[in-house]
Amino acid sequence: MFSGASNMVEGVDRAFAFIFITAIVFIVGITGFMIWTVIRYNEKRVKKAKQFTGSNTLEIIWTVIPLILVMVMFYLGWIGFAPMRNVPDNAMKVKAIGRMWEWQFDYGDGKLAKELVIPVNQPVKLELFSEDVNHSLFIPAFRVKEDVVPGYDNYLWFTPFYIGEYEILCTEYCGLMHSGMTTKTLVKSQEDFDKWLSELPVTGIVPDHAGLVLLKNTGCIACHSLDGARLVGPSFKGLYGKTQNVMANKELVSITADDAYIQSSLINPDGQVVEGFNKGLMKSYEKELSNEEIQKITEYLKTLGIDQQ
Repeated sequence: MFSGASNMVEGVDRAFAFIFITAIVFIVGITGFMIWTVIRYNEKRVKKAKQFTGSNTLEIIWTVIPLILVMVMFYLGWIGFAPMRNVPDNAMKVKAIGRMWEWQFDYGDGKLAKELVIPVNQPVKLELFSEDVNHSLFIPAFRVKEDVVPGYDNYLWFTPFYIGEYEILCTEYCGLMHSGMTTKTLVKSQEDFDKWLSELPVTGIVPDHAGLVLLKNTGCIACHSLDGARLVGPSFKGLYGKTQNVMANKELVSITADDAYIQSSLINPDGQVVEGFNKGLMKSYEKELSNEEIQKITEYLKTLGIDQQ
């Protein structure tokens, strides 16, 4: 009855089915009783109101029955949840990285992928890591979901039963493009997975540029994309050396984004606001970034190429 795409489906669906059926029974029963009461004790049928005293039997019934139902719900929930924290020793470990607004999966040795690719019938442990804000990794078909919180070691595990493609969502509101933070789980045969992993290029060995590390640590990439996409602020792609119109002293002027402009924008962000964007949204980093750190950020921005948009 509860067979599904992973070993977690049975426990989760059993608990959900019991709670759902119990809720339906109570909704139908209580609604039916209310309708019957309105009809049975209508003023046209019962002319004289009667006073009723309390009933110990009734008090016991509506205390004991809900208690039993809640304890059954707890038991079913517990036997569904407990296995989720007991990871088998032979589980394959993959680091799942959440950042605004994408997922990335680290298979070790510098091998990174944008999709979660795993072998069928192999227990998999996802070690959850966030680079910025709170996220939550959810694979509906496998009935697994855990929060991805900065600085908190969390994990989830499952065993996929069927080869196929399954959706991955973020279920913790994490900013402007939260709804687009999706990817896929691709379950392959062991042979196909081994081939895929052997052909996966090594892209994660080179450490991040010092300037990019600073942009991440200060939260800049939450509002400024690195790929040309328009967010709360202008994209960093192609910014350095670009000529653009800005509002300065209530006048629209044309400037070139050079070292001085970048430093000024970090220290006094409302002094020169790019046309089409709002002022008052960015704080000053004068007390958070040294001149040396600003220079590192500037050097990184020089590497981002030209924005073709």
